[in-house]
Amino acid sequence: MPEEKPEGRTLGDSEHLEALGYQDSFHRSMSLWGNFALGFTYLSPLVGVYSLFALALSAGGPPSIFWLVIVGSGQLLVSLVFGEVVSQYPIHGGIYPWTRRLWGRRYAWMAAWIYIWAMIVSITAIAEFGSGFFASLFGFVLTKEITLLLSLVLLLVALGLNFTGTKTLARVAKIGLAAELVGVIGVGLYLLIFQRHQGFEVFFNSMGVEGKGSYFGAFLGAALAGLFLFYGFEACGDVAEEVENPARQIPKAMIMTILVGGVSALFAFGGYVLAAPDLASIVSGKDPDPIPHILASSLGSVGEKIFLVVALTAFLSCVLSLQAAASRLLFSFGRDGMVPGHRWLARVSPKSKVPINALIVACGIPVLICLLIYVGPDGLLNQVTAFAVIGIYVAFQAVVLASLRQRLKGWRPAGPFNLGRVGFAVNVAALLYGIAAMLLLAWPGRSGVILNDWIVLIGLGVVVGTGLLYLFLARPDRHSDAPQGDAVQVAEMLRGLSK
Repeated sequence: MPEEKPEGRTLGDSEHLEALGYQDSFHRSMSLWGNFALGFTYLSPLVGVYSLFALALSAGGPPSIFWLVIVGSGQLLVSLVFGEVVSQYPIHGGIYPWTRRLWGRRYAWMAAWIYIWAMIVSITAIAEFGSGFFASLFGFVLTKEITLLLSLVLLLVALGLNFTGTKTLARVAKIGLAAELVGVIGVGLYLLIFQRHQGFEVFFNSMGVEGKGSYFGAFLGAALAGLFLFYGFEACGDVAEEVENPARQIPKAMIMTILVGGVSALFAFGGYVLAAPDLASIVSGKDPDPIPHILASSLGSVGEKIFLVVALTAFLSCVLSLQAAASRLLFSFGRDGMVPGHRWLARVSPKSKVPINALIVACGIPVLICLLIYVGPDGLLNQVTAFAVIGIYVAFQAVVLASLRQRLKGWRPAGPFNLGRVGFAVNVAALLYGIAAMLLLAWPGRSGVILNDWIVLIGLGVVVGTGLLYLFLARPDRHSDAPQGDAVQVAEMLRGLSK
């Protein structure tokens, strides 16, 4: 289990950062709870469950709820590995500086390239999905024009809030956390206790989704229900230089994000299943958007409006958190001179102490993608976002693999959060889980339409291909003298400073 080493003196935040080669440039105004709220609202069980509830039930029936437990357990292992890394390297940007210090600049550049595009597409998708709640709340007919307008409003409001500084980010994240807990656990408990139309045994009833084949195949087909949900905890590390005592607090926030998010998702998913008055129509696919009907029949029109306000708050907070995380990664890229316009991207506002230009990029590209979705054919949103989940998992496993490589070289993590003797076993288990998850995500569909069946790998291939092309033609790794592959040496140095 994780352990904190009591011996020796504790390095101060600025001293720890200086030992890693950087100076404090931000306000450390984010507490443990603010950091947890940031990760939780990025993970957003309300958004995840709402987005995939119908798909999960039509693919795997009510037993698909068990994917939340399976994936949550696997991602908990990944968060423990991340916790050890960020405890030694509490640096802005998360996955990019971690992979650079654990492996090298080119490896880190590719991991971060994949991750940043996955994040940017995720920002776009969340804004687009949130526009539906926005329209329902105010009674708008959800045309393509209204979807575009409301998506842009969510993106720009989040950008404005992010411009004001870390305190606003933490405050809105906490509001979003409260909205998530009310909308997920509160509503879930209400549905479980007062609006139950199904018995608990339904979670062991496939309801015939397997047809004449094996249920195991149908169950695997519902894996996305969990795989789409359990990421976002890494955002806690993206803002490391704005957190008080990050080497201790961020690993705790990551673990809390997984545990609280998993419990919340179970309450929501289970509540919707048990409160569904016509579960068979959802499982058969006849009701492709069942949650509004469940809420309307269970909460009434007033209760439904209240829920829409709560849900919209959660969506806004999710976009805000995603923008913040993406901007810190872009800032970290720029600070190390790894991208064109790096000085511009690395600019920090002297007043609000946030990377304003990186924030503009983290909002501007999603705006352009929203415009592309508007002028493009129907269904383009699904095609554009299909690779996002596997892109994030690839980036995650880049950290896990690099951590294992360093352990084999003798690395003993030197941060205050430490897994001790079980660290190696946890690292191996996290890698095996990640490989299995990526195989499930990349497995082609069976519709017979090549673009639809292979869209995940096609999207990932485009991002990886363009990234490799730029990497080997422009050689951004040569433009930076940022330290790389120094995990063993830094661990020894930090232990020496702590004596």
